[in-house]
Amino acid sequence: MRASHHAWDRPPVLLLCAGRGRRLGAGASDLPKVLLRLGGRSLLERHLEHLTAAGAGPVTLVVGYRHEAIEAELVRLGRSGQVRLIHNPDWREGSVVSLDAGRDVLEAGVSVVLMDGDVLYDRRLLDRLLGSAHPGALLLDRHPRPGDEPVRICLDASGRIVDFAKRPQAAHESYGESVGFFRFSGDIAASLSLRAHAAASGDGRMLEYEEPIRALIREDAAAAERSGGAMFGCEDVTGLPWTEIDVMEDVERARSLLPALGEVSA
Repeated sequence: MRASHHAWDRPPVLLLCAGRGRRLGAGASDLPKVLLRLGGRSLLERHLEHLTAAGAGPVTLVVGYRHEAIEAELVRLGRSGQVRLIHNPDWREGSVVSLDAGRDVLEAGVSVVLMDGDVLYDRRLLDRLLGSAHPGALLLDRHPRPGDEPVRICLDASGRIVDFAKRPQAAHESYGESVGFFRFSGDIAASLSLRAHAAASGDGRMLEYEEPIRALIREDAAAAERSGGAMFGCEDVTGLPWTEIDVMEDVERARSLLPALGEVSA
């Protein structure tokens, strides 16, 4: 039985999977990261299974590098008629361009789920995301990976989000790692689309998609400081198995998590 998500039932999903896994070594770098196979199944296969089980709505993939391989995987999974593809020919630029490519999803006027494609995770993360009461919901793991790669969600003493970046600048009391999954109300999604389009249409084409999200969070934090009532908040998923996959060490970590997901390594 899926969780009850109240006003957020069946939100459309924008899944960013245009990039290439250059840092994953020989073989893996020849495919989009969303096609990385762990335990005999691709990340894309898992995404679609989890999203269906969690009660999400229609899925749109922003594809780029070797998009034909993703199309072939959807055929193999029997999903080619169920999943919409948007091709980003400029996938070599910043991921903000992929975010902008999905602007019609963001501007649909309904709650939207935005996801990184290169994540292995327990489905309970999606249940917490879709069940969140925050208009702008992020997932927070209070045990971040070491190094500069993780995007940090920074909190003040009251638990309000004050910054969102790999190298945050705002003063904060604590932080955790962002999973890279978000659920935005229709209004927030529309504002995000405007920010992404401005960046992708100007000098910001090399920015990552997190930058316009960060701008909205910082503005919200400043407004909440004056009047309270922050729109953005986080759901704590500390202890649930997941990992973003950027480098080979992450692949090994992902394989080690398969038993916790009820799977075996392959």
